[in-house]
Amino acid sequence: MTTAAQPQPSADERPAARARLLTKRYGGDSEVAVTALDAVDVDINAGRFTAVMGPSGSGKSTLMHCLAGLDSVTSGRVWLGDSEITSLGDRELTRLRRDRVGFVFQSFNLLPTLTAGENITLPMDIAGRRPDRAWVDEVITTLGLGDRLRHRPAQLSGGQQQRVACARALASRPELIFADEPTGNLDSRSGLEVLRQLRVAVDRLDQTVAMVTHDPAAAAHADHVLFLADGRLVDELEDPTAEVVLERMKRLDVPRGS
Repeated sequence: MTTAAQPQPSADERPAARARLLTKRYGGDSEVAVTALDAVDVDINAGRFTAVMGPSGSGKSTLMHCLAGLDSVTSGRVWLGDSEITSLGDRELTRLRRDRVGFVFQSFNLLPTLTAGENITLPMDIAGRRPDRAWVDEVITTLGLGDRLRHRPAQLSGGQQQRVACARALASRPELIFADEPTGNLDSRSGLEVLRQLRVAVDRLDQTVAMVTHDPAAAAHADHVLFLADGRLVDELEDPTAEVVLERMKRLDVPRGS
């Protein structure tokens, strides 16, 4: 594993997560090994909405999984806040993901037998932690779920279910929320609703969101966009618009079929 020095954040930027020389290979040293990430340096700054974009196979989901402690790294170092996570064991990583990270996935992952309210607090209930009721109520109100708490998932629209998933991710007040294609199973109207709620989480609840997406319109809701191609960080964009994001995607030098 590399011995690169721990990066020092600038005074006006506080990374919620960061990686240095992050490399991830599948298949070991065999001839068919695939390098998903190739010496990537990246910062996800706190209090901001960051989108990660790239073609299929570019490494964007792998990057999210490594930053979140869901996947191990081949080499390089990863920090969540000031904690280096690349040397943690499985039990420590489980505790870190439970206590410090929130997740929103393409599939809503709600338990069908529980109400929306019960789904929102479920991770804390499992961990035996008492929810901060004032904070949970603020999340519920901010995401407009106050009149849906007694409904079960089957009684909610797709957009409403994903809003419940967002509230569940926010309920424990994590340091960072990872959203992996959160609008992938939604129609355009419901997807826009969820993206607006993620934006609200950053602007009104002071949360940090990192979202993997392939959609330029979705990325336009972010403050900052990272572009990956062939496992490398190839471009970045501040204050994105859908048109500029689409142009940057077209300019990526990516071989056909990747």
